Amino acid sequence: MRARIEPGPVSGIVTAPSSKSYTQRAYAAALLHKGNTVVYHPGVSDDERASLNIVQQLGAVITSKTAEKTEFTSNGVAPAPDTIICGESGLAARLFTPIAALSDKALTITGSGSLLKRPMEGFAEVFPQLGIQLPGFEKYLPASIQGPVKATNVKMNADGGSQLLSGILFALCDCATEKITITVSGLKSKPYIDMTLEVLEQSGRKVINNNYKEFVIDPALFVTKNNLDIHVEGDWSSAAFFMVAGAIAGSVTIKNVNPVSKQADKAILEVLAAAGANVIIDSEGITVSSAQLSAFEFDATDCPDLFPALAILAACCEGESSIAGVHRLFYKESNRVESITEMLQSFGVHFSVEEDTLFIEGMNKLNGTLIDSYNDHRIAMAAAIGALRAAGPVDITNPMCVNKSYPGFFRDLALCGGRSVMLDG
Repeated sequence: MRARIEPGPVSGIVTAPSSKSYTQRAYAAALLHKGNTVVYHPGVSDDERASLNIVQQLGAVITSKTAEKTEFTSNGVAPAPDTIICGESGLAARLFTPIAALSDKALTITGSGSLLKRPMEGFAEVFPQLGIQLPGFEKYLPASIQGPVKATNVKMNADGGSQLLSGILFALCDCATEKITITVSGLKSKPYIDMTLEVLEQSGRKVINNNYKEFVIDPALFVTKNNLDIHVEGDWSSAAFFMVAGAIAGSVTIKNVNPVSKQADKAILEVLAAAGANVIIDSEGITVSSAQLSAFEFDATDCPDLFPALAILAACCEGESSIAGVHRLFYKESNRVESITEMLQSFGVHFSVEEDTLFIEGMNKLNGTLIDSYNDHRIAMAAAIGALRAAGPVDITNPMCVNKSYPGFFRDLALCGGRSVMLDG
């Protein structure tokens, strides 16, 4: 299947979907909370569905489910199956593997598609410290694990990302009986750890953060809660695409995003301001409208999911923009160094990659073309937004890969006046 996007202006209102990263953390909290939990406004993307299945496999029971909320009861980790399936979600794999190891049951953690090609960095380094056995592990899923987790001080290098650290924080907060310290070096994506700490604190498990180098877990600081309520925020990484659409092709108002969120991708506001877009934040939401855009410089190391949207923004700015943090792109749903630069090349945009930085020379009109999405949800969405500024129609392969994070993307594009059709072949 292909999607064909026609160029043209956009104008409208979009309600951002729920943050899949927040939903997945909320589900982890629901599993570990011994009692009743209500998660309000969980998302429905493929990654969120995978995490919902995981927490049920690990012992959480859904007592009620509506479009607005999901209610759980749990008595902690008690795996039913021998194999835990994570779909294609890298966060689910890294978040729930140490949580699953709270049990003493031998388990296999696996996934599907691109997840099986993404290295599980840190497993071999950290799990032995926690008493988790990893027989025959060779960097990738599937992985055999044998717990239970031993509550002890841990040292880890997190230069590959923050997801495993999030899982370890959840697991150790569940099993610690005395003060323990996680010592961390090279941490990337710090805002994602802020999100984890926020959800843990909502669960009554406050963790002391010493400048992202030490995390102190002290059960003396924990507060027992009989019932747990977690409200999932709107997703800044999804909203960013429509903010870029407004900046390059009209005006879009985005609702359901928190301007003071701890989500890393809120940094899109900083970039839009630097590029000269018109941004208004009021009670109606965040409105971004087009203006004369100029080149910008930005380091996306802590928010690599913004890279595809930023590449399209840069392609429509006058002058040469630079986006640092290329090393964070290799092990996503695609090798995004390859998929982003091929997208730019198809659009006729001049670019270069020098060491850790992507340089992009903006142009007035992009080419009408065929874009290979690489079955990567963020590439498909970026290409669709870029099509708005193209000289002719843009076809995108495998467009429904957007279901991984934003199933309603093409519907919302149409609500803003974007014209798209789905084609066979």
